[in-house]
Amino acid sequence: MKDFHRVVGVMSGTSLDGIDCALCQCAADGLRLERTWSRPMPKAMARRLHAIASGAATSWECGQAHHDLGRLYADVVEEGLGKDRVDAIGLHGQTVFHRPDARRPATWQMGEAAWLAQRVGAPVVSNFRAADMAAGGEGAPLATLFHREAFSTKGAWTAVQNLGGIGNVTWIDRTRASERILSFDTGPANVLLDLASSLASNGREAFDRDGRRAASGTIDERRLAGWLRHPFLRRKPPKSTGREMFGEPFLARVLAEWPGALANGGRDLLATLTAFTARGIAWSYRRHLPPPAHGSPARIILSGGGANNPVLVSAIRAAVGEVLPGVPILLASDLGWPPHAVEPAAFAWLADRHLRGLPGNVPSTTGARRACVLGMLTPP
Repeated sequence: MKDFHRVVGVMSGTSLDGIDCALCQCAADGLRLERTWSRPMPKAMARRLHAIASGAATSWECGQAHHDLGRLYADVVEEGLGKDRVDAIGLHGQTVFHRPDARRPATWQMGEAAWLAQRVGAPVVSNFRAADMAAGGEGAPLATLFHREAFSTKGAWTAVQNLGGIGNVTWIDRTRASERILSFDTGPANVLLDLASSLASNGREAFDRDGRRAASGTIDERRLAGWLRHPFLRRKPPKSTGREMFGEPFLARVLAEWPGALANGGRDLLATLTAFTARGIAWSYRRHLPPPAHGSPARIILSGGGANNPVLVSAIRAAVGEVLPGVPILLASDLGWPPHAVEPAAFAWLADRHLRGLPGNVPSTTGARRACVLGMLTPP
């Protein structure tokens, strides 16, 4: 076994806004980010994936999109690598269905890995979530061990809050002799904001750039209070969610109950949805995260696409600041990790774990009965 592997992690998130890649050097005792690159998700592909995730596509359309998306991932990786060579690729794929139901759990990440393996000439590890789910877990969150490796320090209390389509937090308390870890989905992050932005702009804006619409709107506190009573927020971890709960169906109910939501460019709607993400995170911290011991070093780190939205970041700082006063809230970029690089780097690292025969899940956070080697290997 080599001392380290050069692995590309490939990720496209729930919000369907783009494909992010991170090239990492992964060793048994750590990792280093070499470089990153991204490509916007083509609008036609995003529309097809939206239809699939909404249950509005035929089996033929799903099968064709699965292979077309695999070829698209291969294009993006090839363009970013050029003549560079890698030892492996960690492909998360595109989640179009995730239902961690206790009786019949299921998940699906689209994008055929064989196209990447053949085109790039490197083994691909994909389908990471299924093994954890088959072992009784929710198949999420899976970045827990990576967050511990990349962001936690001995003697400190750390929370890593990812702001992708769905939000999730990893909490690592290393202030005691016995380390404690907790990880779970906090609810929506960007997915509702992106859907509302597209509707409010008649499809011209895929997201609320810099939170401009939200910043000029007024929060509807009455509606927000109702959303914050959502049962998912009150559930104890382990827990995970997706578009099925906080995507098109949720927004459709909001619009049915709020006839003027899209008036005035949807500004009030976006202001209220932004507050929902921020206060939902704060609520989760209050309910589920033990606070740092008095005098212990502590910090919260924001990553993912939402960390580029200054209005959302400001709202999170205000809401979480009421729950954990005095705990600094940093951006992943402050620590040398571009926000869009963290998730693909996590799956590069999980691919390396697969190659080394090491488990990638933390059963106490996913609910699995045992630690598992995650993913399926597609050789070149």
